This record gives sequence, C-alpha cells and structure tokens, in this order.
Amino acid sequence: MRLRGEICRLNRLAAPLRLGVLVLLAPLPNLAQNSVTQTLDVTVVPLGGLFMQATPVALTKSAVSFNSFTGTTTLSYRARTRQGTGQGMITVKATTDFTPAGGPSIANPPSAGDKFTYTCSGATLGVACSGVQTVSTTAATTVVWLGASACTGGGAPCSTANPNSANVTFILTDDPKYKTGSYSSTLTWTISAS
Repeated sequence: MRLRGEICRLNRLAAPLRLGVLVLLAPLPNLAQNSVTQTLDVTVVPLGGLFMQATPVALTKSAVSFNSFTGTTTLSYRARTRQGTGQGMITVKATTDFTPAGGPSIANPPSAGDKFTYTCSGATLGVACSGVQTVSTTAATTVVWLGASACTGGGAPCSTANPNSANVTFILTDDPKYKTGSYSSTLTWTISAS
C-alpha cells in the first residue's frame, strides 16, 4: 500500500510538469505583424574627376643647341557621360604666363616662331588630341574628348582601366633671346561631362 501511495504522489507531482511541457509544445498564437514598402529613387548624373601629379613638370632638353625643351605629364581621370547625347572633355589653359619676365612667354613670345605647345597620346577613355596644340592664356584647349556613353572602369561598355589615363607632352621652343634663369608658369586643367 505504501508503494501505491508513493506512486500516486509521484503522479500528482508529475502532472504539473506534464502540463508545463504541453504548454511549451503547444503552437504559439500568430504575432501581430505589419509590413510597408518604400520606393528608392536615384538619379545618376554625368561626372568627371581629374587627378594630377603633385610635382611640377620639368621641361628639359637633351642637347646644348637651341632645340626645344620638352616634358611629359600623365593625367589620371574618371568620367561618365550621358547615353546617346552626352559628351565631355579635358582641357588645359595657362593661368599665368612664364615668370619672371625676360624668358619664354605664352602670351607675348619674344620671336614670332616661339610657341608653347603640346601633343597628346595614350588616352584609355575618349580620344586624345591630334597633332600639335598651342597652349593659350586666354582660351582652354582640348586634351581629351569624351563621346556619348563614355564611362570609366568595369569593362564593356565602359573602359577596362580605372582610373583612365592620357599623356601630354609639352614643347617649348628655345629662343636665343631668352635670358638665363628659371621660369615657371601655372596651368589649369578642367574636366567636364554632360
């Protein structure tokens, strides 16, 4: 009888545990839930970025005779133009003429044949200028021209290079009238895209 009483007592203690397990295993009622949607809009516009060397471009010459001074700089740039109708360009303009006076001059050369010119090559996006271009203090001249749907990096339809690059070689005639000394000029580079 005592054993039977113990079993009954254990059954009475286990009943609440069984009830608790059943409550834990029972499906939970659906939680309240609310969803909303939102539309995201983005406008991708034409743009351009130009990166230059921090050091000045040195114009040097290889011989003692009066051949021209030359120096090359590499432009690094990124660009995106509008599909179908877009275009862009990189231009250069002399912001200041050579100083001090008595040496080369962009605006007022000492001789008629004296010119400060440049050539372009190796554009990885767009078309580099062709032939010899003359640097001006009054108007910007084109270095690289970008057509419609041009874009930097990632491969077709964009260029594979990122950033893009182009080489510009400057040529300054060496006129015997130039006084000896060091001269410098400042150039302004501009990139535009539409």
